[in-house]
Amino acid sequence: MDPWSEIEGKRAHDPIFQNYFSQNCRQSVDGFCKKRSADAAVARAERCIRVLGPIIVGAGPSGLAVAACLKEKGVDSLVLERSNCIASLWQLKTYDRLSLHLPRQFCELPLMPFPAYYPIYPSKQQFVAYLESYAARFGICPTYNRTVVCAEYDEQLQLWRVRTRATGIMGEEVEYVSRWLVVATGENAEVVLPEIDGLDDFKGTVMHTSSYKSGGAFAGKRVLVVGSGNSGMEVCLDLCNHNANPHIVVRDAVHILPREMLGQSTFGLSMWLLKWLPVHVVDRILLLIARTMLGDTAQLGLKRPTIGPLELKSLSGKTPVLDVGTFAKIKSGDIKVRPAIKQISGRQVEFMDTRLEEFDVIVLATGYKSNVPFWLKDRELFSEKDGLPRKAFPNGWKGENGLYSVGFTRRGLMGTSVDARRIAHDIEQQWKARGKHPGVLL
Repeated sequence: MDPWSEIEGKRAHDPIFQNYFSQNCRQSVDGFCKKRSADAAVARAERCIRVLGPIIVGAGPSGLAVAACLKEKGVDSLVLERSNCIASLWQLKTYDRLSLHLPRQFCELPLMPFPAYYPIYPSKQQFVAYLESYAARFGICPTYNRTVVCAEYDEQLQLWRVRTRATGIMGEEVEYVSRWLVVATGENAEVVLPEIDGLDDFKGTVMHTSSYKSGGAFAGKRVLVVGSGNSGMEVCLDLCNHNANPHIVVRDAVHILPREMLGQSTFGLSMWLLKWLPVHVVDRILLLIARTMLGDTAQLGLKRPTIGPLELKSLSGKTPVLDVGTFAKIKSGDIKVRPAIKQISGRQVEFMDTRLEEFDVIVLATGYKSNVPFWLKDRELFSEKDGLPRKAFPNGWKGENGLYSVGFTRRGLMGTSVDARRIAHDIEQQWKARGKHPGVLL
């Protein structure tokens, strides 16, 4: 017998539905979100909200992309967001001067291009405005201030149970139940803090780049930036432009490429070359051009990895630095490069080359990580080690029992768009198959 035909009997013995049925299980949610359409596929109870469409965890670009693709196919979804806004990483945890590192055509979400008047590299404010317009166009209204504390598949009911807690010390707990669960919390859900001897006792100011906004507050101060990725490099440039005295810790080898080569974006040139040439050949071309434009970066303490930038990105997810002016400041001596830190004592930092220097501020540009293992009870689709799909792109978007992932491709918003379309198409096929029986809760 089809398990969906047995659902009534199973729910009758399930305590989570006892209050649910007493409140009329097919009653539409009034006031759940003022902007949601009248036909939103959601019903509620005191302790449990039954979602007829998919549950999407995360209202960043990835979650919005899936919700929009589903909406286009006539499938409503419920988007849960722990913060109070969409794209909370962009709005609340990025520095003021941030702009897209790639040209806008490579950062568009499905079904809606950027406005034609936007610059090639939209600013943070412009990108957020684009996302807000995107959500409005597709009628996406997330449920804010809802942190998912646990999500697991109920084998008996063949449904996903997603337990959430409202923001606040005594936040209300609500459980959402659905046939489908889309994980869209992304690769950058939680900050990564390094273990450095003496860091906790540093006598100056310590902050992660998620709290850094502008170098204006650090004029005249000696600032040590730990981390040499795009964020670390750009924060150093911002500090330099605000008359601070920045130093940057470069622990590992790093690829620095000009943001533009031969009159076009480096990324665009790479994508064009990859149509005709293998990755290792394209890497050689990019490095040859970079050396011609920048010189030997190793002489300034910026050694290059033995693996080319594109191959390294594919293997490890490590993105090359697309230079927007930082390298010139390093070359002029306005930004000083330092090796890894050995230990910290008071305001004094000892580096691996035995040099000792004092600093007023330490900025940790040490990146982010996935938080999926902390709340998702699944060991098949996601790795417990790093919280990323076990299978590499393009095969990591779908798991078992209606579980999906989006925003974990290590290929930016281009990868997000590909996976969002696949997820929406897959769910649409199942939705249509069950849509012939409107009396059955899916």
